[in-house]
Amino acid sequence: MLSFFAKSGIEILPSFFNSDNRDIDVKKGFALNEVIQLPNQMSKPAAVCVMASGDMGLKAKEAKADEVLDNENVNKLAEDKRASRKLINKYDFFLADTKLMPVVGKSLGQLLGPRGKMPTPVPFNAPIESFLSRFKTSIRVRVKNSLSISCKIGDSEMDEHQVAANAMAVINNLKGKLPNGDKNIRKYMIKTTMGKAVKLDHKVK
Repeated sequence: MLSFFAKSGIEILPSFFNSDNRDIDVKKGFALNEVIQLPNQMSKPAAVCVMASGDMGLKAKEAKADEVLDNENVNKLAEDKRASRKLINKYDFFLADTKLMPVVGKSLGQLLGPRGKMPTPVPFNAPIESFLSRFKTSIRVRVKNSLSISCKIGDSEMDEHQVAANAMAVINNLKGKLPNGDKNIRKYMIKTTMGKAVKLDHKVK
C-alpha cells in the first residue's frame, strides 16, 4: 500500500495544447464528458443511483445499488428542486430503466443535463448487476472550455502498480478522444489530494 499517501486520494491532471495546429480551441467550446472504467477499484467505489421499478428495481437493490428510485419517487423529485439537487450532487452516476427515461428526462433532465449526469439507459432484461459493477469502478472525466482536468485515480489502499494501471486507463481514453491524440496533450501531472503536483514523463510519438 502507498503508506506515504495516507488518508489522501491520488489524482492525475492532464493539460492540453491550445493552438490552431493541434485542433483544440476553448473559444470554440472544447469539451469532454467521458466515463472511464478503471482496472483497479478504489477503497470507496463510485456512488450509483438506479431509477427502475419492478424486477429491475429489485435486482438493483439486491446488487447493492446505493439508492433505487421507482417511477413515483422520480415524479416526486420533480416537485422538489432542493431535494433533486441534493440527490444529483450525492451520486456520481445514474442508471435508468429505458421505460423510465422519458419520465426522468421530463422530471430531472434540466438539472442532470448541465451537470453531465444524465442516466445511462439500461435495456429491458439487461443484467443491471453488470452495469452496477462497471460504474462502481468508473470515474467521470469532464471538462468544458478549459485546457486542464483533474480526476481521482487511486488512494492510500492501493499499491503503485494499481495506481499506474488506473492512470494509463485515463491516458489511453483521452488519447482516443482528442483530435490528434497524444499530440494534443501538453503534460501530465500526478498529485495527492493535499500535496504538490509532480510532472510525469510524456513523450509525443
